[in-house]
Amino acid sequence: MSDIAGIGFGRIAAMLPVKDIHKAHDFYAEIFGFRKVFENGNPVGFMILKRDRAELHLTLQPTHRNPSFNVAHLMVDDVDALFALCRRHEVRIIKKLQDKDYGLRAFVFADPDGNRIDVGQPIPVARG
Repeated sequence: MSDIAGIGFGRIAAMLPVKDIHKAHDFYAEIFGFRKVFENGNPVGFMILKRDRAELHLTLQPTHRNPSFNVAHLMVDDVDALFALCRRHEVRIIKKLQDKDYGLRAFVFADPDGNRIDVGQPIPVARG
């Protein structure tokens, strides 16, 4: 551990493989309010989206097959409101909203490419 004691770690962002990068952009921008801050390639093969402290990196992978596991975990301030937003936009829900025994209220949705995003919010601890 002493070998890394002086090394500070910065941000780390989820890399999401997508078949259609513009469709993925529209999904995250229109429903969740992400904005594009960078793109690269002609045609575009890589894009960075940001919202508040969250960052997603989209990579064009035309042969992408959706995974059967969560590829990212997103912490939010109001998980109930985000779940309701997903329902209004008919986003595919993989796991319904529920309180978890590990202290989060959470649900899992899938984007148009089948990338599963686990969304959570800490459950307030009751003071007695």
